[in-house]
Amino acid sequence: MELKFRRNPNYQSLRSEMTDEPFFMDRRKLLATGGALGAGSILGALPACSEPQGAIAAPANASAHPAPGAKLAAKKAAYAVSDTTTVEEAFNGYCNFYEFGTDKDDPADKGFLLKTQPWQIKVEGESDALGNYAVKDLVDFSKLEERVYRHRCVEAWSMVVPWVGVPLSSVIAKLKPKATAKYVQFETLLDKKMMPGTRLPVLDWPYVEGLRMDEAMNELAFIAVGAYGKALLQQNGAPLRTVLPWKYGFKATKSIAKIRFTANEPKTAWNKANANEYGFYSNVNPKVSHPRWSQASERVIGGKGGFNERRNTEMFNGYEKQVASLYAGMDLEKNY
Repeated sequence: MELKFRRNPNYQSLRSEMTDEPFFMDRRKLLATGGALGAGSILGALPACSEPQGAIAAPANASAHPAPGAKLAAKKAAYAVSDTTTVEEAFNGYCNFYEFGTDKDDPADKGFLLKTQPWQIKVEGESDALGNYAVKDLVDFSKLEERVYRHRCVEAWSMVVPWVGVPLSSVIAKLKPKATAKYVQFETLLDKKMMPGTRLPVLDWPYVEGLRMDEAMNELAFIAVGAYGKALLQQNGAPLRTVLPWKYGFKATKSIAKIRFTANEPKTAWNKANANEYGFYSNVNPKVSHPRWSQASERVIGGKGGFNERRNTEMFNGYEKQVASLYAGMDLEKNY
């Protein structure tokens, strides 16, 4: 079955089921009226979600990380799900990466503008290893794993993706957080020339997200440098991003340029935009509806059922066994 995902009219039928507010889902029209509405109105109306074409040769420079699309060698890890893996074309073509635009095909259409060589990650805050790092300083490419995780968007759609990367805990260990570090914040690159979406007041740029340290050290938390056996394409967060399968996708951070350790809960992009709709934790919880739509079920993108498959959403996206202890005693409706 050949699937076409750029400028596919099926996008409209998919997007129409995310919410019953047509104006909400007509993103281009919404942004076109941004000057009259003002930034606050735009922020209140857009949904949040975080979500990569043939192999490209790796860079000749041995110290550089693989180029987008380069083949990666990874050991298959014991993290898998019974669901059908999303077809790669869907993963590459149906994306949320507002730095490139707010339509699903904008990241794939404009992601080529993002240059990923060279790349530095700046480490700040409560750490004994402050400084600037190359991707290969943080990620051991000889120890890559492939983990097949469910991905659940707050917009009530989902995918199943074979990510390639390393445990987030291994990266944090290299950065030597101090005992005073209770949280870790991740920040996406901000470059208005390469990322045309940042010229619009969709969010308070740059994009930032954060985790408690125990969440970041959980076995599921992952730093991805690839998917489908290849280095990440730009639309999916090249050269490195976080993957947090028990949380809604927007909690993950793409194209990471800064890692900051803090003593206090950090501000995050969508929570700053609309705290009533996007909490700090943003764990997948089918019992807690988004103010504008139910989270009890989800549309499966690029699965065996095509565009008509639907499944019930599971608590913590099916990862309750691994993460429920992190939130023991917490009111998960209040701490959404």
